[in-house]
Amino acid sequence: MISEVLDRYDEVGIIDDAAFARAWVSSRHHGRGLARRALANELRQRGVDPEVAGEALEAVDDEAEAETARALVDRKLRTASGAPDAIFRRLVAMLARKGYPAGVAIRAVKDALAARDAEAAEFADALDADALADEASGLES
Repeated sequence: MISEVLDRYDEVGIIDDAAFARAWVSSRHHGRGLARRALANELRQRGVDPEVAGEALEAVDDEAEAETARALVDRKLRTASGAPDAIFRRLVAMLARKGYPAGVAIRAVKDALAARDAEAAEFADALDADALADEASGLES
């Protein structure tokens, strides 16, 4: 009986995992600023087929992910206080919790700090974003 009902729902379009996945990705990426990795995890937890999830995640390309990371950093940086190194760590950690790869997170924070003020720019100039990203990637493995 359950199978028949679900089959009928599928026939009339009430159950559409692909549409759900696309809407979820769009909503959570734009609304919460989540990166592809976090979105993929959420879709997996909701039982969406990996192939369907992958197709929905294609809507978030590298450029969109980097832009969203930078927007999140800019928004948080407006109210951030403290030494540039502490701000750097907090903002990179915030992006990591949202699923951003280390390289994207580090570059977004470095660029934002460089544009903030002289002290933050000096700190940012001393950062080797590629080396930090490589080091962080090694820790993630």
